[in-house]
Amino acid sequence: MVGSMQQAIRIVGIDPGLRRTGWGIVESQGNSLRFVAAGTVRSNDKNDLATRLCQLHDGLSEMLRGQSPDEAAVEATFVNKDAGATLKLGQARGVAMLVPALAGLKVAEYAPNAVKKAVIGVGHGDKKQIHMMVKVLIPKAVFDSEDAADALAIAICHVHHRQSAVSRLAAIAL
Repeated sequence: MVGSMQQAIRIVGIDPGLRRTGWGIVESQGNSLRFVAAGTVRSNDKNDLATRLCQLHDGLSEMLRGQSPDEAAVEATFVNKDAGATLKLGQARGVAMLVPALAGLKVAEYAPNAVKKAVIGVGHGDKKQIHMMVKVLIPKAVFDSEDAADALAIAICHVHHRQSAVSRLAAIAL
């Protein structure tokens, strides 16, 4: 009886990047998962860094206004090849966390291995495996970039972690 009364929760996953920031929205109700939308916010690499960060901010803000998610999840991305690139990615990630926080959403963070484990069952795997499992888990999903597919995987990861937390709370209440 309680399961049928659960409200649908709309979750946006965000895969931050300075060139391309992917986003994907799923709706979770009980054990069902439904694809809502996905896309990519792009910045113009001919512009200065501040302008590019504004482009990401504006694109994510517009998406949030149009899609009205309840919660957000962002990948905690780590890049170590180039300190400059890592710093720029960190700034893009800051925008990806700030925009939903400013909209009043709770923002969760997940390490790449946690996302992979939630979607493909193990903490390592390539992007093809992740994208294939996203299509298995939400067959109606369409995405315009690998970044949008990754964002859907982040949203799916949040659904799994969220359900685990709800299950733990329900067990405590019994």
